Amino acid sequence: MSSARTKFYRDKQNGKLMGVCAGLSDYTGIDALWWRLFFLILTFGFGFGLPVYLALGIMTEKKPPHLYVDAQEQKYWQRVRQSPTRTAREVRSRFREIDRRLAEVESHYVSSNPRLSAEIERLR
Repeated sequence: MSSARTKFYRDKQNGKLMGVCAGLSDYTGIDALWWRLFFLILTFGFGFGLPVYLALGIMTEKKPPHLYVDAQEQKYWQRVRQSPTRTAREVRSRFREIDRRLAEVESHYVSSNPRLSAEIERLR
């Protein structure tokens, strides 16, 4: 998983301060509001939320402006980051379904076209 779409980035476009919470939201699929509340609780409850936030803001790269084509692609990459094996299974399942449907179309076309069927038999 070395793709640029599987890395964690700060999302300065959708962020409030440094874009860390928006980046975490993009990376995990959890709403940025919950990440902001998490950092507030860490800051006021335990005292180390702000240093962690600042460290993440300084150490991570800014999100490239055109990383995803649309929201559907963004959701797909979030699923890949959460569970790569499940996503691979879903993709394989979709390809099997497409292959099955294509075989049905091919079978229908060949069986309903006697001239084509005779030509195929002649070639065998």
